[in-house]
Amino acid sequence: MCGLAGFLRTPGTPERDAHKQWLEQMGQTIVHRGPDAGAVWLDDDAALVHRRLSILDLSEAGTQPMVSESGRYVIVFNGEIYNFRELRDELVAEGHQFRTGTDTEVLLTLYDVSGPECLQRLNGMFAIAIWDRAAKTLFLARDRLGKKPLYFYESGGHFAFASEIKALAPLPFVKREIRYDAVRDFFAYQYVPDPKTIYKNIHKLPPGHWLITDGQNSRQEQYWDVSFRSPSSASPQELEEGLYDLIDDAVRLRMVSDVPLGAFLSGGVDSSAVVGLMAHHASGPVTTCSIGFDSKRFDEVVWAKQVAQQFGTDHHEFTVRENVADSLTEIARFFDEPFADPSFVPTYFVSQLARQKVTVALAGDGGDENFAGYSKYRTDQIENRLRGYFPGAIRHNLFPRLARMAAMINSGPTRKARSLLGTLAQEPDEAFYTTNCFFRPDVWNALVIGELKRETQGYDPADITRTHYRRADTDDHLSRILYTDIKTYLPGDILVKVDRMSMANSLETRAPLLDYRVVEYAAQIPSALKLHGKEKKYILKKAFSKMLPEDILYRKKMGFSVPLAEWLRHEIRSLANQILTDTDGGLAQCFDMDKVNTLWQAHLSGDDRHTQELWSMVAFGLWWRDYV
Repeated sequence: MCGLAGFLRTPGTPERDAHKQWLEQMGQTIVHRGPDAGAVWLDDDAALVHRRLSILDLSEAGTQPMVSESGRYVIVFNGEIYNFRELRDELVAEGHQFRTGTDTEVLLTLYDVSGPECLQRLNGMFAIAIWDRAAKTLFLARDRLGKKPLYFYESGGHFAFASEIKALAPLPFVKREIRYDAVRDFFAYQYVPDPKTIYKNIHKLPPGHWLITDGQNSRQEQYWDVSFRSPSSASPQELEEGLYDLIDDAVRLRMVSDVPLGAFLSGGVDSSAVVGLMAHHASGPVTTCSIGFDSKRFDEVVWAKQVAQQFGTDHHEFTVRENVADSLTEIARFFDEPFADPSFVPTYFVSQLARQKVTVALAGDGGDENFAGYSKYRTDQIENRLRGYFPGAIRHNLFPRLARMAAMINSGPTRKARSLLGTLAQEPDEAFYTTNCFFRPDVWNALVIGELKRETQGYDPADITRTHYRRADTDDHLSRILYTDIKTYLPGDILVKVDRMSMANSLETRAPLLDYRVVEYAAQIPSALKLHGKEKKYILKKAFSKMLPEDILYRKKMGFSVPLAEWLRHEIRSLANQILTDTDGGLAQCFDMDKVNTLWQAHLSGDDRHTQELWSMVAFGLWWRDYV
C-alpha cells in the first residue's frame, strides 16, 4: 500500500530544482500512506513521486518510481495485485526477466506487453500511473470496485494526479474553487460521488476506468462493469458451494504478505467468515481486532469475542469512551473533502489497534452490497411491492396530499406514515434516493441561502441515483438497487472511509468479498436467494452455515454504527456547538444560522429527528475549518 502523485511539465514552468521541490512536498503530504520509503522521478515532460509501505519484497529493489525492462515506461503504483505470481510465471515463460519480487514490476511488464488491456488480467486493488517516455503520454487506471483512490487536476493546460487531494496542494497552478453542486451532493449523500470532488477542476477517476493524456487532450474509458443480466439457473446448493469456494480462494490470495497480517472482526457474518477462512489457511493463530462502545446498542465485541474463541485467534479489543471530540478533530483531517459517515471514527480506532500488531488486515467489506445485507433493501422491497397495488394517479396525486396532512401531526407513527406515503408516491429509482438521502429536501430548502442557493437552483442530487439505477442491465428491482450501491455508496463512502482511516495508520486493508470474481458471481445469483423473505444475505449465510454458529449467522445486524445522537448531546457537544453557532464559518456561507440553531436546540432538548442533518453540518464545518 502506498501513495503516489505527479504532474506533467509544461513549457514556461520553473526549472528542474523547483519541480523536484514540488514533488517532495507532494510526497510529504501523504507520507502516512507510505512511511517506509520515498523517491521522485523527473524527465523533461513528467514528474512522479511515490511513498512506499513495504508489503512484498522489502528490499530497496522494490522502490518506486520503477522503470520498465525496455526503459520506455515509468510507473508509480498503489495497491496489491493478488495474482501477480501466476502472471509473473506466464511472463517468464514468454521470455521476460525480473529484477525484483514485487507485483509492481509484473504490472509494469504487463503494460509494456499489452497496454491498457493488461487491466483485464489483474485481480487486485490499485491506482496506477504510468508515464510513456516515447509517446509522452500518461496512463492512469483505477481498480474495478474503487478500493484505491485516484484524483486528477485538469485545467488551463495543466495536468496533475495524486492518491489524495491534499497532495495536489503544493502545486501553484492548482486552483481549489468550491463546486456548488458537489456541496449539495455531500449534504444529500454524506460524501461527494465520483467523478466529482468538492473542487471544480479536481476529479475522481471512477472505478473500473482508465485515462490517457498528453496534458492537453485526455481520453477516458470504462474497462469493467458488473452485469446482472443473466441470473444463474444452478441449484441453490450448487450456488452455495461455488460461493464458498470462490470466497475461500479470495481469502487465500489476500494472505500473501511479507509482513505481519491480521483481520478486523466485528462478529458479523462477513468478517466472521473471512476470519474462519483465514484460520483454515494460516499456520498459526490469526490476529484479530475489534472496537466496542460503552452503549450496548452499538457494542458488538461480545460477538467478536465468541468468533475469536471459536477460531483460536490472537484477539484484541478497544472501547471508544473518552476524548471523542479531540479525536474527531484530528481524524477528520484525513478526509480532503467533507465526509459524514460517522463510522469513520471506530474505523480509525480499529485500524490504529490493528497497526500495533500487523501491517495488513483483511476485512469483511462488500458483503452487504453483494448479498443485500442492509435493512434498507428489505424496506425498499416492501415499498416497491406496495407501489404495485395502487394506480399511478392515486400514488402521484392522493399520497402526497396525505403525506402533507400527516406532517402536521408530530408523532413517531405519523412521521413514519408520512415517509411511507412520500416514497410510495415516487418512482422506484427516486424512492431509493429518498432511502439514501441524509438531508431531507424540505430541511435543505428551509436552510439554504446565498450563492449556494442560487447556484444549485434546479439541481437535483437524485439524478445520480436515477442514472445508475437505470443503467443496470436488468429489470429486477433488487438487482438495480444493488448495482446502484455498488457504483455509488460502496466506492464513495465505504471504501473511502476504510482507505483513509487505515492509511492514516499506515495499515493496508484487503477485502476478499470485493474480489471482482465474487462480485460477478454474486450478480448472477437470483435476488430471491439474497433477500429471502425477511432474511438478508440468505445465500451467504447458507454457504457458511457449516462454519459459523446460528447465533452469529442470524443475530440482528448492528452495522458499524456509532451512538451519534448521544455524541452530539454529550461527547462532542462543545465541538458541535462551536460549528453550529459560528456565524463566520463555513456553515454561515451555506445556511440560515438562526434556523440551524433552532434545530440544534431542539436536538439538545431530546428531539432526534434532525440528528443526521446536524451531524452532516458538523462534518462540513470541520472540513471547512481545515481546508477552506
